[in-house]
Amino acid sequence: MTDSGPVPIYSRFVNVGGIRTHYLDAGDGPPIVLLHSGEFGGSAELCWEYNIAALATEHRVIAPDWLGFGQTDKLRDFVSGSERMINHMAAFLETMAIDEADFVGVSMGATVLLREAASNRCRFPVRRMVVASGGGFIPDNEFRRCNMNYDGTPDMMRTIVEANFADPRWHNDEEYIARRVAASNAPGAWEAVAAARFKSPVLPPRTEFGQADTIEYEKIPYATLAVAGSEDKLREPGYHEALRRIPDSDVVVLDGAGHLLNIEYADDFNALVCGFLS
Repeated sequence: MTDSGPVPIYSRFVNVGGIRTHYLDAGDGPPIVLLHSGEFGGSAELCWEYNIAALATEHRVIAPDWLGFGQTDKLRDFVSGSERMINHMAAFLETMAIDEADFVGVSMGATVLLREAASNRCRFPVRRMVVASGGGFIPDNEFRRCNMNYDGTPDMMRTIVEANFADPRWHNDEEYIARRVAASNAPGAWEAVAAARFKSPVLPPRTEFGQADTIEYEKIPYATLAVAGSEDKLREPGYHEALRRIPDSDVVVLDGAGHLLNIEYADDFNALVCGFLS
């Protein structure tokens, strides 16, 4: 358990089909599921530490670690890739007996949530959803490559943090960088994230970045709040306009915010989410 003031946050594990799965649990009330980002060292704890207490005042907040991230088992499926992650998350939600919830995702978590919501077989029991820094065209730019070429050192982690935040105070914070480095170098953590980049030498090179956005936003049936940062270095200006195609959507741009805006602009983000869900 961690001390978050009036709302305790519990660190828990559950067995999901033989996979030891970690999640944070706080509050009481209608459930909110938080889906974290996918950078090296990414986890529920680092992604949502400035959000859980605020959201848990009127909701039960469940923040799982994706397969291969945080304290969940470090596994990677070299055939189905991200499909195994999504299936594992769906199995986690079933194991937790969550038959309907509001979902909040950021970066990778937001993009996965949007793709699932637009599919004909959404595996998540979505009621409403908030997506931050997700969806739209994902460019293959210099900042994206910082996230791809991480070597486990503080200097390289500093470039990742710089790419994800607009305010330089984050990448100049030695303690914060050290926390991120420690998380990224936990047993199996670097390998699990880096494995997604491995390609057989007999296959042509490819990347998920720099490709056309194929999400069919018009098919998303859930009320959606999309939040974008005006200074997002990992996206192109105006990428969020694609999310206006969701029939029941509201798009908000936080002026001055970078990619991980739920951390950098936590108070604004928390107020937006709480207002949307109330």
